[in-house]
Amino acid sequence: MRVLLDEQLNHRHRLDFSAWIQATTVESQGWKGTKNGVLLRLAEQEFDAFVTMDRGIEYQQNWREYTLIIILVFAKTNRYADVKPLIPLVERALSTARAGELIRVP
Repeated sequence: MRVLLDEQLNHRHRLDFSAWIQATTVESQGWKGTKNGVLLRLAEQEFDAFVTMDRGIEYQQNWREYTLIIILVFAKTNRYADVKPLIPLVERALSTARAGELIRVP
């Protein structure tokens, strides 16, 4: 599964996923600063899922129209140490989610 990590997530998280998930970042794709609507359209062409901490995405985008799984991570902060323990929950969500779903973790 190909997963795109949003800008506010630390690039080191791409290495925290199991082997069945190939994660990369918005920045490494050259999409840094791209607005959510355009970003989601770009992402759905190359990725199966988008992982973000942007709580506004749930209300600012019609996420059901995208062919992506969107994972919305709720952590105390976006610091690496606060998000890393949630990666197994993100993986569990990815294993059961379908395109067009938004899943909140935890």
